[in-house]
Amino acid sequence: MGLDVYEQESELFFEDISDQIIQDDTFARLMTFPNVIITGHQAFFTEDAMRSIVEITLSNITQIEHGQICENKI
Repeated sequence: MGLDVYEQESELFFEDISDQIIQDDTFARLMTFPNVIITGHQAFFTEDAMRSIVEITLSNITQIEHGQICENKI
């Protein structure tokens, strides 16, 4: 089983609070399980993912610039 997002993660991961005691019972309980890995929500930040983001973005810009249909245009 996997959990992608922790509901209150924005309060825990988007600033350095490593010098503080986290006052969150659910988070504390999750940390006690040996089969749980907790990371700051950055799984997308790999070389392959970043390369793909850049390639798709440049492709989108080129398609729009040349008047072509862009599947990702919103």
